[in-house]
Amino acid sequence: MSSSGVSNAESASTATFVTALVFNAAVFGIELGIFTLVRPFFPAIYQPRTYIPPKSRRAAELTKNFILWPWAVFTANYHDIRTKVGMDAYFFVRFLRMMVRILVPIWLISWIVLLPITSVHSSSGLTGLDRFTFGNVPKNQQSRYAAHLILTWIFTIWIWWNIRYEMKHFVITRQRWLIEPDNASSAMASTVLITGVPRNYLSESALCNLFSHLPGGVRKVWLNRDLKEMPDLYERRQKAAKKLESAETNLMNTAVKLHNKKLKAEAKAAKKSGNTDRRTSTDTANNDGRPLTDPSVIDAEQGDISLAEKLVPKNKRPTHRLPPFSWLPFSLPLVGKKVDSIEWARQELAETNEALREARRRLARDVATTSSLPEPGTNHPDALKPDPGTSQTYPPLNSAFILFNKQIAAHMAAQVLTHHMPYRMAAKNVGVAPEDVIWGNLNMNPYEVRVRTAISWGITIGLVILWAFPVAFIGAVSNVHSLCATYSWLAWLCDLPAVIVGIISGILPPALLAVLNMLLPIILRLLARFEGVTQRTTIELSLMSRYFLFLVFNSFLIVTLSSGIIASLPQLLNNPSSIPSLLATYLPKASNFFLTYIILQGLSGTASGFLQVVPLVLYYVKLFILGSTPRSIYQIKYTLRSVAWGTLFPSITLLVVITVAYSIISPIINGLSMATFFLFYHMYKYLFLWQLDGQKTGETGGLFFPRAIQHLFVGLYLQQVCLAALFFLAQDQNGHPSAVPEGALMVVLIAFTAFFHMIINNSYGPLTHFLPLTLAEMTHGAKDPNVAAAAQELDDQASFKDVRTSDVEKKTARKRTSPSGSVDSTSGKAKGAATAIEDAERGRAASAKPGAPGVERTEEQESSIRGVDEDAGPKDFYHPASVEPQPIIWLPRDPLGLGEAEERAIREAGIKVSTKDARMDGKGHVDIEGPPPESDAD
Repeated sequence: MSSSGVSNAESASTATFVTALVFNAAVFGIELGIFTLVRPFFPAIYQPRTYIPPKSRRAAELTKNFILWPWAVFTANYHDIRTKVGMDAYFFVRFLRMMVRILVPIWLISWIVLLPITSVHSSSGLTGLDRFTFGNVPKNQQSRYAAHLILTWIFTIWIWWNIRYEMKHFVITRQRWLIEPDNASSAMASTVLITGVPRNYLSESALCNLFSHLPGGVRKVWLNRDLKEMPDLYERRQKAAKKLESAETNLMNTAVKLHNKKLKAEAKAAKKSGNTDRRTSTDTANNDGRPLTDPSVIDAEQGDISLAEKLVPKNKRPTHRLPPFSWLPFSLPLVGKKVDSIEWARQELAETNEALREARRRLARDVATTSSLPEPGTNHPDALKPDPGTSQTYPPLNSAFILFNKQIAAHMAAQVLTHHMPYRMAAKNVGVAPEDVIWGNLNMNPYEVRVRTAISWGITIGLVILWAFPVAFIGAVSNVHSLCATYSWLAWLCDLPAVIVGIISGILPPALLAVLNMLLPIILRLLARFEGVTQRTTIELSLMSRYFLFLVFNSFLIVTLSSGIIASLPQLLNNPSSIPSLLATYLPKASNFFLTYIILQGLSGTASGFLQVVPLVLYYVKLFILGSTPRSIYQIKYTLRSVAWGTLFPSITLLVVITVAYSIISPIINGLSMATFFLFYHMYKYLFLWQLDGQKTGETGGLFFPRAIQHLFVGLYLQQVCLAALFFLAQDQNGHPSAVPEGALMVVLIAFTAFFHMIINNSYGPLTHFLPLTLAEMTHGAKDPNVAAAAQELDDQASFKDVRTSDVEKKTARKRTSPSGSVDSTSGKAKGAATAIEDAERGRAASAKPGAPGVERTEEQESSIRGVDEDAGPKDFYHPASVEPQPIIWLPRDPLGLGEAEERAIREAGIKVSTKDARMDGKGHVDIEGPPPESDAD
């Protein structure tokens, strides 16, 4: 019974494969058909890049003929992704294109050569898809393994050539991108983030002097500081602004609805009394879309009562509860003080604005102090923490951003050995976007970072291992025929209809595996952040490695083990030392699961990627539930979706590993994978050209691509190790080893692959991050005749500038448009600043004495100091809490004129407000005609 059951299990692999193929093909056809029909009617979902981005980055309409969209996608130029979306998206699509180029000859040759060799005149008894696997070679014709060996060498060399070709293209393209004017002229291109700064260099002047040896010198230094209460004040202001917008819009909506209700009541009363003229006039007043001109409304606005109080009773005004405890970040229902949301938000904004204004002035004083005074004297110059006895309100932390006058200087600073003690100023990052910075991790001790890294990776490896148990169960379900043949208590599974069994073994496991793999990235991201990384893009790069490790271990190795050896579980329990040989022996049988997995990804995955059901539904759900204010509507309608590279790339490279590992063992997978990557290539080309966006703040310049190449090497190693084991374990009809020479040559190929891998890493690795000196003349700031003239002009201005504002940096604004503002921080300007600080210090000392006559003078000096947000120089790498302005309250205009009345009241309270490009109709629905008012301010 057992042997016949195993035979049935082996023959059933074809039925499972066919079931998965038919099901996924049906899903593919249905979803693409729906996409063809609905695409023209939902441009916000299917081609938002035709109107949302700036004109230079917009895409042309996909096609006016709704049937010919496949041809439009096929003929689209993927090179446009680089200029319109970004380097990360471009190299992702190019990686898919590379895999298509790799797999086309592998598919054709392997099907022509290996399928006949493994299936013709074979007496092994295997049926179905197992006839075309490595294990079906007849015992008496073991010489056929020579074909597998030769093709392995040929395919490996072909993959080597593609890797070298693509890495060369990557390095050249990335270096061109680094020196392109649009990128190179930004502050981030010439800025280096340095962590682990020792105590004697915790001043702007000390760091400026240290890096002045590099070409062009330093333009600006931002010391990261302990801002204490400022981030909390900033967050309070942001929440208050959001609350005020929501409450004011809610108030207007309530007023419109109450007014409409009143009009309906009046119309009904007029109809009963026969006064139809009054009904007509009130209907016109309600629907003409203009503010009401009823005399009573005007009188109410001019009297003691406001228009809001006239239109909305006090008990109808928006309210909310405050948290019962100050440390609680959220409120609780029925607990806490109940306040009027509008009045509370206005008061909160006024308080936080004033508090931030004073804090920023004190910060400017500290910055001026450390920008002009000499290096601080200390008994512990190499300590990694600031002097606890400092008199600064906001003492510096052990990290800084340094902006150089020349781009090449920033790349040199990131590579040079900076300090003579271990871990001091050793971690340096160039090309950091301000929005990409994780400010909370900028003060971490380098030793603490290493301990956290070890803990983080230990937890990661533990999760990878523990996650194997549910994944192993899924793999066992995929081989349900062997389960019911091996264990009698599961024999009822084999009695189910063939279609049901096919669904259980062919469709359910891949779907469960895909869902399971979605749960882990959240934890892995938190672990990467726990390490103390300073950039969000670094978290994604770390996640790419962690998640790939997880996928290879659980979605490939564990599934292979659980699916391939489940029928031999009793042998495994009796002889655990046989795990390596069992892996090699049953590896071919596990290929059926991956065939169905490839089909699921290629057909259903591609069709779902085109149809985008979830974004389509979420778009309208968000508009209905969250689209209550002009700002929320703008974010829903005019914000492009983006991708999470840390999870997207590993999901693709997992398919690469599976394909390469099984390309010789089960060559049928080559054709399926080629079709899958071909469909993926065109799907993602369409998505990035017409739907998705690559945010500049999260742009790494394509650094995910080299890691994806490393994943390709993992696939090569797994393939070669498995083939070597299979060759060494192969036996002829007499039970003697029959493919030892082939196994030995596979060992040689493994060594050659490792050598090639090392050569690629050593040759292209140093070129992936930094610019070489040979391109120095082409970098930003290399040839600028205005640099010297600008520096001289700034020095001349410093000689007669008022001492109260001499600490202001005379450099470019937040987004610098010219490189001509270079200046040495030790110039006469800084010396002028020192005079102001000395005067302020004398005033502080005088005020410290009770009854001293210098108190009034000190307060006058304090009030005259300008905050860092009022500084005319670059503010790119100040903490947002220290420079970001108050969000402009964005309200809609409404038919009752309440929006304009509230705008005047808010402005009288000293709060920035605008009603531009936002309106509310007669039914209380909000819509917008332009971007938020901050866009005009920028």
